Amino acid sequence: MSESKRDPSMKDGYLWDGSGEPDPEVQKLENTLGRYRHAQPAPDFDQLAAEQLARPRWNFAGFRFSFQLAAVAAVLLIGVTTFIVFRARQTGDPGAAWEIARIEGTPRVGWHSLGVNAGTAKLKVGQTLVTDNSSRASITLEETGRIEVDPASRLRVIASGPNRKRLSLERGTIHATIWAPPGEFVVDTPSAVAVDLGCVYTLHVDGSGAGLLRTTMGWVGFKLKDHESFIPAGAVCATRPKVGPGTPYLEDASASFRDALTKFDFSNTTPQERNALLGILLADARKVDALTLWHLLSRVSDADRPTVYDRLAALAPPPKDVTREGILRLDQKMLDSWWNSLGYGDVYLWHLYERTWSER
Repeated sequence: MSESKRDPSMKDGYLWDGSGEPDPEVQKLENTLGRYRHAQPAPDFDQLAAEQLARPRWNFAGFRFSFQLAAVAAVLLIGVTTFIVFRARQTGDPGAAWEIARIEGTPRVGWHSLGVNAGTAKLKVGQTLVTDNSSRASITLEETGRIEVDPASRLRVIASGPNRKRLSLERGTIHATIWAPPGEFVVDTPSAVAVDLGCVYTLHVDGSGAGLLRTTMGWVGFKLKDHESFIPAGAVCATRPKVGPGTPYLEDASASFRDALTKFDFSNTTPQERNALLGILLADARKVDALTLWHLLSRVSDADRPTVYDRLAALAPPPKDVTREGILRLDQKMLDSWWNSLGYGDVYLWHLYERTWSER
């Protein structure tokens, strides 16, 4: 800038070259901004440019390959994790393993056979115990009970977690002695589910899936969907695929009574034949056969229920809180009260534990 164009307020060129008398305002501004003064030497831009050219360039092919490997690894990790979680949900808590002991023959767990000198083995969730026609075995879980497995049987462990023991008898015969609390031990069959209520019982399943449960101590609940039967000590109950448990009866019932009941429960009969069978049951019923008549109350037609009520009331008078009208409309509280008066066990246990295991 020429001398002629300088601002007259800038004294003797101080702003331009530091000569002359400092202007007070300019000097004040210098003092304020002086802390930000750059004290380092100016960068060598030629050297920076050379360094930039010398740096290695990205290897995009290698980068893409590494990225693909990482993606594959992530997919595999997700797949393995999903399989583990799904498998855990299928089998539930594996819990404790049942101890298998050979009684005779060569029972088999998977491909492993228990010979004479095999000692004991473990039966875990998902595993199956198989006995041939000459083999017998026992399985024991200390806090639950002991089960003897007869020849020609196939038994699988479904669940063995805390407060939850569940087996599946696909065929054959087991003899169960259970000391676990009521409702904790359940056995599935092809045609019904047996719920232990503190008992000793025998359960048989044939090749068609039909079954027979016989209780020798305590009582057992037998169920398929909404079809329920209670089998106390000394009683027997048959079951059929797609039908579920039949009507329980005492083992010492007359042959005509047992035959009529089997046909009533499982045969394809006409209404006239069904009425005739019901007539035999009511005529042959003894006082102790109140067990059977109580179950029949909910299995006969509305038209036949008054006749069953009258016969049951004659054999085992209902409690004071049970009325004829209430039973005819199948009032559940009155039915439960009448059952409890028969002396076979408190049905409250069934309602409590049936909900527990059926939700699992």
